Amino acid sequence: MSAPDVYEVTAVKYAHNERAASGSFMQSDDIHDSEATLDFFVWACVSENRTFVVDTGYNQETAERRGRTLIRCPGDGLKLIGVDPAKVEDVIITHLHYDHVGNFDLFPKATYYLQDREMNYATGRNMAHQVFAHPYDVDHVTGIVREVYAGRVSFVDGDAELAPGLSVHHIGGHTDGMMSVRVWTKRGWVVLASDALHLYANMETTNPFPIVHSVGDMVKGYARLHELADSSAHIIAGHDPRVMAEYPPVSDELVGIAVRLDVPPS
Repeated sequence: MSAPDVYEVTAVKYAHNERAASGSFMQSDDIHDSEATLDFFVWACVSENRTFVVDTGYNQETAERRGRTLIRCPGDGLKLIGVDPAKVEDVIITHLHYDHVGNFDLFPKATYYLQDREMNYATGRNMAHQVFAHPYDVDHVTGIVREVYAGRVSFVDGDAELAPGLSVHHIGGHTDGMMSVRVWTKRGWVVLASDALHLYANMETTNPFPIVHSVGDMVKGYARLHELADSSAHIIAGHDPRVMAEYPPVSDELVGIAVRLDVPPS
């Protein structure tokens, strides 16, 4: 087995959504709305040998159609940390919900890594039901199908090492093909949970996010995240504003925009 590369890992915030607690927790009686707000991120994992971008975020057209506010184009956010989307060759798609895939035009050289089960789920019988289909965008799903036909999708079945020090792991729960990313850093194994964990409070209170394919798998996924990470402080929630508050900014100029995840939280 090759020695793992050491990655710098950065979260880049591109959108924010104020929402009621009922939108982020299955049981919301004791949750304040301020605890339910969501930040939206793309992530970059950079070593001396490889650069992986995790998810692509949504664009202005999607934001307007879904009543969301886009703070910045995810591609512009990546450029601020020195990652040019036009040169990126590896993009991990944790799942195919509208806020995690799209922007194909920003990554013309990329191979996209995706779970078999996610493609099957997003194009199968469940999408006949609005409760499952609503978080998907049909243009994004057909977009990834086009990338398959262009030979630019590498499918994953379960868990897989994509490079020394970086692997993907099927979690399920939120969607049937949901996966998280495990990365070796100078502080140990960090896990980018993506939507296997929206908010830390979902896991801390065993109160799952309500957009879900399987509640049982989602709750089991919390334990799996702990198995993969070196500690609870090495698990990075997919949408929690605490990430921006607790991790150091990449630079003084990028406060509120990009934070380093390969260093310990405050």
